[in-house]
Amino acid sequence: MDFLLLVVRKLLRTNSRFVKVVLMSATIHCKEFADYFAIPVQNKMSPAYVFEVEGKPHSIEEYYLNDLGHIHHSKLSHHLLEEPVITKDIYGVAVSLIQMFDDLDMKESGKKAWAGAQFVSERSSVLVFLPGLAEINYMHELLTNLVHKRLQVYPLHSSVALEEQNNIFLSPVPGYRKIILSTNIAESSVTVPDVKYVIDFCLTRTLVCDEDTNYQSLRLSWASKTSCNQRKGRAGRVSRGYCYRLVHKDFWDNSIPDHAVPEMLRCPLGSTILKVKLLNMGEPRALLATALSPPGLSDIERTILLLKEVGALAVSGQREDENPHDGELTFLGRVLAQLPVNQQLGKLIVLGHVFGCLDECLIIAAALSLKNFFAMPFRQHLDGYRNKMNFSGSSKSDCIALVEAFKAWKACRQRGELRHPKDELDWGRLNYIQIKRIREVAELYEDLKNRISQFNMHVGSRRPVMDQEYTYKQRFILQVVLAGAFYPNYFTFGQPDEEMAVRELAGKDPKTTVVLKHIPPYGFLYYKQLQSLFRQCGQVKSIVFDGAKAFVDFSRNPTERFKTLPAVYMAIKMSQLKVSLELNVHSAEEIEGKVQGRNISKLRNTRVNVDFQKQTVDPMQVSLNTSDRSQTVTDLLLTIDVTEVVEVGHFWGYRIDEKNAEILKKLTAEINQLTLMPLPTHPHPDLVCLAPFAVFGKQSYFRAQVLYVSGNSAEVFFVDYGNRSHVDLHLLMEIPCQFLELPFQALEFKICKMRPSAKSLVCGEHWSDGASQWFASLVSSGTLLVKVFSVVHSVLHVDVYQYSGVQDAINIRDVLIQQGYAELTEECYESKQSHEVLKGLFSKSVENMTDGSVPTPVTDDEKYLIRILLESFSSNKLGTPNCKAMLHGPFNPYELKCQSLTRISKFRCVWIEKESINSVIISDAPEDLHQRMLVAASLSVNATGSTMLLRETSLMPPIPGLPALLSMLFAPVMELRIDHDGKCYTGVLCGLGWNPTTGAPILPEHDMELAFDVQFSVEDVVEVNILRAAVNKLVCDGPNGCKYLGPERVAQLQDNARQKLLGLFCQSKPREKIVPKWHGKPYEWNQVDPKLLMDQADRESSRGKNTFLYQLHKLVVLDS
Repeated sequence: MDFLLLVVRKLLRTNSRFVKVVLMSATIHCKEFADYFAIPVQNKMSPAYVFEVEGKPHSIEEYYLNDLGHIHHSKLSHHLLEEPVITKDIYGVAVSLIQMFDDLDMKESGKKAWAGAQFVSERSSVLVFLPGLAEINYMHELLTNLVHKRLQVYPLHSSVALEEQNNIFLSPVPGYRKIILSTNIAESSVTVPDVKYVIDFCLTRTLVCDEDTNYQSLRLSWASKTSCNQRKGRAGRVSRGYCYRLVHKDFWDNSIPDHAVPEMLRCPLGSTILKVKLLNMGEPRALLATALSPPGLSDIERTILLLKEVGALAVSGQREDENPHDGELTFLGRVLAQLPVNQQLGKLIVLGHVFGCLDECLIIAAALSLKNFFAMPFRQHLDGYRNKMNFSGSSKSDCIALVEAFKAWKACRQRGELRHPKDELDWGRLNYIQIKRIREVAELYEDLKNRISQFNMHVGSRRPVMDQEYTYKQRFILQVVLAGAFYPNYFTFGQPDEEMAVRELAGKDPKTTVVLKHIPPYGFLYYKQLQSLFRQCGQVKSIVFDGAKAFVDFSRNPTERFKTLPAVYMAIKMSQLKVSLELNVHSAEEIEGKVQGRNISKLRNTRVNVDFQKQTVDPMQVSLNTSDRSQTVTDLLLTIDVTEVVEVGHFWGYRIDEKNAEILKKLTAEINQLTLMPLPTHPHPDLVCLAPFAVFGKQSYFRAQVLYVSGNSAEVFFVDYGNRSHVDLHLLMEIPCQFLELPFQALEFKICKMRPSAKSLVCGEHWSDGASQWFASLVSSGTLLVKVFSVVHSVLHVDVYQYSGVQDAINIRDVLIQQGYAELTEECYESKQSHEVLKGLFSKSVENMTDGSVPTPVTDDEKYLIRILLESFSSNKLGTPNCKAMLHGPFNPYELKCQSLTRISKFRCVWIEKESINSVIISDAPEDLHQRMLVAASLSVNATGSTMLLRETSLMPPIPGLPALLSMLFAPVMELRIDHDGKCYTGVLCGLGWNPTTGAPILPEHDMELAFDVQFSVEDVVEVNILRAAVNKLVCDGPNGCKYLGPERVAQLQDNARQKLLGLFCQSKPREKIVPKWHGKPYEWNQVDPKLLMDQADRESSRGKNTFLYQLHKLVVLDS
């Protein structure tokens, strides 16, 4: 509104002097507006004419909380100016008032209220002013719970469909009272004539801008007296009116502000400045200085800089004539000025067009502009979180979860599955999606699609038929586009201390285990309670009780790849949500007193393992060393048959030497001699049983573990061979106890010192399709020779050789690296530790080895005491537990904490909102020291500025050097750092550059200093510039601009940009790893000798005005 008045005033004084403009309002500040539109007459400013049309409204009586003592008998707490809130008591006052209006109506009509049965035939309407939709819904619920009160309640909010809004004008059913629950939309936009009563909570939600981050949010605040008087005026239209303000009179007089803060002083100025540039009305600060409520000069200057950072205004480098208070409008700026979304979401749409993922970007932009359609019910937050994780797949991105959920909903609708509203609501409940909100997103998506078509941007349906890796490449490109749109909201993580983490977990597998603390004495007695607490997370395999700690180990499907289990994420999420973990327990003294004659107190510090798979509770050896696990390996060279490939470098097999063959033969014969019994219970995942498998046409029974049950069949894993099969449920047999004693003979292998290359990560789930096919062909061509490097959590880390006897052995890892599918990496701390132990065990000087931690032997006495204690507990000899134990946790020492990459926020505490998929991040590869990166779509800062809250986050793939590459690719300006000899690049400073006149950084708070952890060459920087130039071709003005390109040329340029992007990240030879070296003068610009700088600006931009989205970076010439 402020901007519209400014434009009208300017036009009246320039080319539209004879146009008459009439401003009308019931609450206008006449003198202020008259003076603003004053015109010069005879050397004096003559204010605009003011015409006052006196109306004769009916009288309106005002009441405050002080006047309503007869309604609320308890004392209501006083309001605070800095804490606008509606308490339950105040809601109660409003509900009581509505019930009291019958008496008031009858009193006015001169009738007596008798027996409460007779109602006034025409009951006047009530208009209730609430600040937002959440408050409207709460009030709606309170009123609909009032039985026999004959109320027709209508919500009125900007998101309510127009047809529903029209209901408020209808006359109520005779004998019923109409209640309208409205936001400030009914203050001026909508007038309902039959309103007699107004209930005003004196609150509103205003759009405000955070000074540090420039992000806007709707904040609850007190409405101004002007607004409240406008609300009061809604009551006296057709009869005498009543206005009830639910604040105390002294608070109204002394604290409620007279006027609202003008929008131009509290909202981001970005869209306003873009409109100024689009209208070509001169320098923004000069024009905005003439506004009715002019924004501060510093706000204008900062907004100009932020528009340059986003690319809406052109950055021309360190040219002397560059105006820091203005800039040329780019093609991106023109698009942003026409879109009803914030600048970063507009940029997301444009970059989506450039890289061929426009449809996904339109969905994300529409979804992030409105309220989140994912439902996270208070009591079912874990289920909502799990559902959102399922939609995101392995992408670890909230934005991609939105895309997948939206596409799933759309696909169901197109198939006709959601034809009936009930079916659609049921689908929404099942998938934790709010149907009303997802429909709003669909409307905005269509609107945005129509708006960008005028800029020659269209959603295409092209997909290469032959490219099996297209889906994965598309997902990676979308992740890069998200990073480009939300620059500089970049975050990284601190590294966990592996040695400390291994000690914390006492050698348990971090990918399957969580730690609990404050376990009460004799904690193993309560293992069933503990199991039930974690049932909503996943299948608990075992719990180890060790003093005041417990280690909860979840079941891992042996045929799934190595990754932190979803169950571990769920357990950590429980801790984050402060889910109460409470046990009903006996005191230690009570237990020791009731089980007399036994020295059971020695069990207080005994390490006890509860194995749910084998259904045993046994004492454990206490040893932190890996030697006990490593001693299970009897030979470092094994000949094996591969039976199951899980993924590249991860497989199952069994030994085929004579000794092992004899063990398996004997076991099979013993099992198949017995008369087998069917299962006593219905099979469930993790159950160990006997299952049939046909060998050379003959069916025999083997030991097996149920993976999952589906209908009348189950998928089972044969624990002595490592293969799996589908078996009918009626064929599964119970396993006799004696066959559980022999350890499972199948071996799980992982190729050591190998990780996926960038090409594999980009073109597949974890490994590309090409890598998987190569690996399968290498390991399935006969017997393999493996050399054991280490044993970690029962998995053998090995070197694998293809050996035919005719030629030299081929190392499979070397082949995968040569093909570009894999690269070398470090082994984890536990693997290195185990390797040293194995070297010692198999060296000639075993007698010289001293093992400092000799395992404490388990005694039969401890086993007996545990059995006695469990029997006493289960037979209720100890009585009913009368104490409560509150557990702390769960924890996982590999959980990562976030930190910002920008200068202003480097030392701020960072929180990720609890609804985000990445609110829990656990390191899958702590041995990988390369910097990881998280991108946030929006962020806000708390009142003190000490903590940042990140929303809608995306975790980038673990590609070495990715944070530096993305920063160089999307930074407006960068300056490379070089070592003392000038022979290599060591890092980069990204931001808006520096002012050549003053030498000061232009936007220092958003500068990012990065030290490289891989080696970048001159060719890499040239590739970055080539890609930036490819982007510019699709987002430029002029006769060769985007608007005038044919569909084939657009497709050609998009394919070129995609190929260049994939080529930049997926080099055939991985970049060399280096130790990061931080620059001696961090965040200081102009540190490179100008003689070493080479300008890469293309001819077109150097000839005239540079309105490209990205200027080309200056190269620093290295000393060869």
